[in-house]
Amino acid sequence: MLPKPKKYWTPQHWASWKPFGIGEQYPNNYWEVFRAIWLSRDKLPYAWNILNQGVCDGCALGTTGMKDWTLDGIHLCNVRLRLLRMNTMPALNPHLLKDVSQLQTQRSSQLRDLGRLPYPMMRQRGEKGFYRVSWDEALDLIASRIRATTPERLSFYITSRGTVNETYYATQKAVRAMGSNNIDNAARICHSPSTAALKTSLGAGATTCSYKDWIGTDLLVFIGSNVANNQPVTVKYLHYAKKAGTKIVVINTYREPGMERYWVPSIVESALFGTKFAEDFFLVNGGGDMAFLNGTIKHMIVHGWVDQSFIDSYTTGFTELKASLEQQSWEELERLSGATRYDMHAFAKMVAAANKAVFVWSMGITQHECGEDNVRSIINLALTKGFVGREGCGLMPIRGHSGVQGGAEMGCYATVFPGGKPINPENAVHLSQQWGFEVPSTRGLIAPEMIDAAYERQLDVLFSVGGNFLEVLPEPDYVEGALQRIPLRVHMDIVLSSQMLVEPADTVILLPATTRYEVPGGVTETSTERRIIFSPEIPGSRIGEALPEWEVFMELAKRVRPDLADKIGFKSTAAIRQEIAQVVPLYAGIQHLQQAGDQFQYGGSHLCFGWNFATPDGKAHFTPLSPSPKEIPEGCFLVATRRGKQFNSMVQERKDAITGALREAVLMNVADATKLNLKDGDQVILKNDLGELLGRIYIAPIQRGNLQVHWPEGNVLLDKTKRSLEGVPDYNAVVRLEKHN
Repeated sequence: MLPKPKKYWTPQHWASWKPFGIGEQYPNNYWEVFRAIWLSRDKLPYAWNILNQGVCDGCALGTTGMKDWTLDGIHLCNVRLRLLRMNTMPALNPHLLKDVSQLQTQRSSQLRDLGRLPYPMMRQRGEKGFYRVSWDEALDLIASRIRATTPERLSFYITSRGTVNETYYATQKAVRAMGSNNIDNAARICHSPSTAALKTSLGAGATTCSYKDWIGTDLLVFIGSNVANNQPVTVKYLHYAKKAGTKIVVINTYREPGMERYWVPSIVESALFGTKFAEDFFLVNGGGDMAFLNGTIKHMIVHGWVDQSFIDSYTTGFTELKASLEQQSWEELERLSGATRYDMHAFAKMVAAANKAVFVWSMGITQHECGEDNVRSIINLALTKGFVGREGCGLMPIRGHSGVQGGAEMGCYATVFPGGKPINPENAVHLSQQWGFEVPSTRGLIAPEMIDAAYERQLDVLFSVGGNFLEVLPEPDYVEGALQRIPLRVHMDIVLSSQMLVEPADTVILLPATTRYEVPGGVTETSTERRIIFSPEIPGSRIGEALPEWEVFMELAKRVRPDLADKIGFKSTAAIRQEIAQVVPLYAGIQHLQQAGDQFQYGGSHLCFGWNFATPDGKAHFTPLSPSPKEIPEGCFLVATRRGKQFNSMVQERKDAITGALREAVLMNVADATKLNLKDGDQVILKNDLGELLGRIYIAPIQRGNLQVHWPEGNVLLDKTKRSLEGVPDYNAVVRLEKHN
């Protein structure tokens, strides 16, 4: 049993003795409540029902209503409140789209605020804007273009914001019925390295533990992850973890203020005096995590702090890892990590002293060329002490978006079929037998490859459900050029986005989608901790002719392949869940989810429980890893771009309420600034061979030699050719910095 949180107040954990943190920089969560009420004042009962009955469409923690399965009490964060208006806003005025020239100068946040897309609309080359068409006209045109080309020249992309299992499953089935595996989703550019590394090392491709394991474990480590900003509901877990005696440690390039202290609004003690979270920060270079963790393991081996019994009985590859580490000098590990061997020793002592530990990571680990090996370095460390498959232990690639966990598991992926099965002839034959039609057996185009194909004029149709390639991928000018070369672009979404307004090569079609709360029959999502949760339909007014995405794809597939009409239709979301249970064994039980609160956690509370690993040899695998040197020329900096008060590419504020930084901020170490005779607010230009970014110096507790800028603004500095093995863009770059006069 894990220790329970202390019920009495613990002043030693307070962030400040000033009531309500007066004068401190942190989010005003109470203001967020009033702001959400004001914005949705025209539909307050509907908004309340969404919050009180629906499954959160924000991050992937998966609250049902305002409750979850980790702690009692209210769970409502400002991310969900910011997204609420997208579910309650009225339709936009279609006349605004008759001439898009003025809209093309507006930011995406301004486009969203115009309202919901109400009707199918079309724009053709040479026309100033869009005009309304019927669903039949739109679908007939799309189907005719698909029939006129070949499967390899089609591409389909599904976003993760609010997308549900039923949509993922039905969409990928429809696309494969049309003969193509060119379908991908947003999980590709987030945690595909995590899935790949976990599968090869442990035989499990998802989070191995539950959120409950955070509270009372001995050691909770965050690596390249900022949950206070991206998954703010978790700060409540962190507060109670501290009260249960858990030691919280952060390994990152920047000493994130929200990971250091936070005022949790739903807990009186924390709302008044805040909570200090991380007891220790270890600052590393961007991409220096593997070197730091290798040094940590090296210390643990030298001092005999590893669990040799576990290693001998349940793992393989440790001898090779040990030999590899012996060849890595302390000087090299220090240079690559940016930390000292004494820092590594201090962290190793913490790991050694812990009987139980949970490791959490996110984009700071995965979005590198070596993303898969970064994850394996975390797995290596966890395996030295058997920190997996038991209470209070685990490996957690924390998800940023509601429902994204289900994307690949439903087979909405260019590289796997439903259930995460690799795309190969054998699995294609099996799936063909289940579905009653031939399924393509070769790997499809992943998301970045779709853009490359478009740029080379090798793509005839792009169908994008949500998302915005223009604002999430490197080299935005290249992406825009690629979009302009696709003869037919179809964008299905609930609101306008900038990529919809890119000039058409021939035809652009906009299709209005429902939100998850509007889908008849209700839907399900899968949370970070593998919990499949039912979200009911919320009664209320509906927008124009908006339809659920799954219905549109089923209808489109029938028009493309009328001979398969009886094999690809579903009567309801319940029917989709019935089939998911048959095709994806892990999801057996989803067919029984019918009303609010229904849920189950596939695989149980812990994957690999009892140290049973689903690898071919039944053992967990250590991986020998040698960090690759990243040469930074004299006078240059390594810049990371994934920052911002936003939800993916949806920028919510010009100022980050946690850091106080504005969108143009260039976070810089004070010693680096002093050396260059720079001070707070000085205007600078970051340059490389790909582009340049104008910003202002923001002095911050960041590792020397490193900079951070906001995203997607920083995408102009990124190299589109740098990707991990799973196809994740490297969201880091080497830049020169010049003072702007």
